Amino acid sequence: MNGGDGGDVAAAPAGPPPPLEWKFSQVFGERTAGEEVQEVDIISAIEFDKTGDHLATGDRGGRVVLFERTDTKEHIGSRRELERMDYPVSRHPEFRYKTEFQSHEPEFDYLKSLEIEEKINKIRWCQSPNGALFLLSTNDKTIKFWKVQEKKVKKLSDMTIDPPRAVGNGSVASSSVSSSPKQCLANGGNADRSFNCLSNDLSFPPGGISSLRLPVVTSNETSLVARCRRVYAHAHDYHINSISNNSDGETFISADDLRINLWNLEISNQSFNIVDVKPTNMEDLTEVITSAEFHPTHCNTLAYSSSKGSIRLIDLRQSALCDSHSKLFEEQEAPGSRSFFTEIIASISDIKFSKDGRYILSRDYMTLKLWDINMDSGPVSTFQVHEYLRPKLCDLYENDSIFDKFECCLSGDGLRVATGSYSNLFRVFGCAAGTTEATTLEASKNPMRRQVQTPLRPSRSLSSSITRVVRRGSESPGVDANGNSFDFTTKLLHLAWHPTENSIACAAANSLYMYYA
Repeated sequence: MNGGDGGDVAAAPAGPPPPLEWKFSQVFGERTAGEEVQEVDIISAIEFDKTGDHLATGDRGGRVVLFERTDTKEHIGSRRELERMDYPVSRHPEFRYKTEFQSHEPEFDYLKSLEIEEKINKIRWCQSPNGALFLLSTNDKTIKFWKVQEKKVKKLSDMTIDPPRAVGNGSVASSSVSSSPKQCLANGGNADRSFNCLSNDLSFPPGGISSLRLPVVTSNETSLVARCRRVYAHAHDYHINSISNNSDGETFISADDLRINLWNLEISNQSFNIVDVKPTNMEDLTEVITSAEFHPTHCNTLAYSSSKGSIRLIDLRQSALCDSHSKLFEEQEAPGSRSFFTEIIASISDIKFSKDGRYILSRDYMTLKLWDINMDSGPVSTFQVHEYLRPKLCDLYENDSIFDKFECCLSGDGLRVATGSYSNLFRVFGCAAGTTEATTLEASKNPMRRQVQTPLRPSRSLSSSITRVVRRGSESPGVDANGNSFDFTTKLLHLAWHPTENSIACAAANSLYMYYA
């Protein structure tokens, strides 16, 4: 590296970044002690927009709730000055409730005798021109394209005349005014009718009425209006598990268990099937599609994961239905490690591209895996999320918890990854070279309270707020690696990382918790 005096200065080798210290920021919808959570209020989707200034959540009741960041708006001038002087900007990130709308309603498919839940499965933000907000939301069968925009409420001010000459709102007291009913001018009335009323019933003095003022349109208030622009329906025989926007800003994909369809945002009655894994005979079915995601910068590239633990990267310029035009990522099974649960826990529930598109993060039941798209020999990193549950797989299978689908996310700088677990815990791992960062946090106002040393012997629960639940196949909640009891009924499935800052939003039942570092 060249120094300021022209001499050469040796650059010190950069070590891994230090672990982050996470702090509580905000909570929306916090439960009081003993409060029962309604099923329809449980959050089922979380998504930041590309700027990080807006956050959307969807719930099982079919509602979409929008939040907007406030601290950047209030300090925009000082922020620009600090950036110009190359000072770090460190502020407490704050969001506020913006609006909400009913995205989906419960439906019934009479042809298949099938109830369609209103639950929001995924939300994706779209490009937002002209200050309006655009987003896609989907339930099991139908995708909707929403526009949320501020509308000014226009009000027509009263027509006023000099007080000594006025006897009422919009009427004139004068000896020349007729007793005809037309003497009153309706506020906002038809212009021609008003003119005729004046010309027929009023006699203006020679100098005119100097104090006459015409009505003025004022707009003192604004309201947010959500309008459904498009409905994309009748294209999936199975439940939609993923939607993803293309970087071209014009198209998106939707995926179910067996097919991936390509849509144009402006065309709702036509889609193109680009991936189809349905066999001719359904008895030959060995795997299903579990998640699909467009590459963040290459509009012709997408990836999808399967229930067998593999990821396939395909190029839309080639035949997506042909295996020779796709790249397969899978980890070889260790000899002698196969069991009844092997395929179940290997199923990938979520995948995410890194911001630069170089890596893919995947989440299966037990682990997070980071894949380099230039290396198909196996994952470059594997993170154990809750290895202490492995002896409990039988219990997890009996109470169906083993089929829970946890999401994952990456930081904007690509240095860390995060995912959820049980007892409302979530894990943050460092993925830079040489780092050993592995933090366990709890979705509460004290996220670091689970950070205790692993005891030599399992101890009793350190948290009195976690209730003891009796489940089939297990008489006690169990103990995690730190000696804390874990509860299969409280699970943190959904979380999202801010695109430019170290800030995480996560859902614990109906509560939205936000943290920063």
